[in-house]
Amino acid sequence: MSKIKPSKGAPYARIMGVGGYRPTRVVPNEVILETIDSSDEWIRSRSGISTRHWANDEETVTAMSVEAAGKAIADAGLTPEQIGGVIVSTVSHFKQTPAVATEIADKIGAVKPAAFDISAGCAGFGYGLTLAKGMVVEGSAEYVLVIGVERLSDLTDLEDRATAFLFGDGAGAVVVGPAKEPRIGPTVWGSEGDKSETIKQTVPWSDYRDGAVERFPAITQEGQAVFRWAVFEMAKVAQQALDAAGITADELDVFIPHQANMRIIDSMVKTLKLPEHVTVARDVETTGNTSAASIPLAMERLLATGQAKSGDTALVIGFGAGLVYAATVVTLP
Repeated sequence: MSKIKPSKGAPYARIMGVGGYRPTRVVPNEVILETIDSSDEWIRSRSGISTRHWANDEETVTAMSVEAAGKAIADAGLTPEQIGGVIVSTVSHFKQTPAVATEIADKIGAVKPAAFDISAGCAGFGYGLTLAKGMVVEGSAEYVLVIGVERLSDLTDLEDRATAFLFGDGAGAVVVGPAKEPRIGPTVWGSEGDKSETIKQTVPWSDYRDGAVERFPAITQEGQAVFRWAVFEMAKVAQQALDAAGITADELDVFIPHQANMRIIDSMVKTLKLPEHVTVARDVETTGNTSAASIPLAMERLLATGQAKSGDTALVIGFGAGLVYAATVVTLP
């Protein structure tokens, strides 16, 4: 018989608060057209993007995260001292170590929380949310801050016609805490490493360091392959998340997919046969693809504008480089 005492966590977990930060600089398609042979009409028709936000020198990964985190903590009705865990999902923090989560935790005023980074691309928010839920239910932390943050403008090849217009910067955060009933459903997540070449960094950092290449590494992707995978395979994953939560599309209030591309979002809505009453996040139009930050940023905007309300049932799904994915059903804070 085990002598280990059982954990004393909460029976369930919920999202208690949400916050976001978008850089002050708004970049229209006209700026992108200065370096690629394209048109505003082509960019809008292929991606749905009209503008995106790019960070200035002061809007670092840490600075944007601190702003978003402060809003999320306040929205949850908590103080920074109550945060027992900080999880940061990012692929654009350029220091290998220490984890940027530790710096963010210190700057927001958290007291000795567990703090670590994860790298799960555009599915990073879903991965972080799942880990936070586990921490709350297991009892290792009562309140956990989950941040998705990117400065993808640093990893954008402005001469790459396929990706130059896609990426934006920003940070989104949520606070996860205890609940008396299920507010975060089971996560359907996974990876398909055989497709890892479809979204990737152009070259390793070491190639640039050693002078093997002159151009700074950037993110590149095979657009058509990613589109097909996202539309057909991720719709299946989204349906699995609905099934796992025990609800149907008719019972859904909000759909918040990763803001990768408007065509992908619209195709998923059609494939899932979502009813007209379901509010669909289309934040990509003015924010661009912000990878791990896209879902919490879209969630924050829907709540702030009144398009969604507290207590709504939302399906969230992230998918991207790896290829990795994560989907779950949540109750909005």
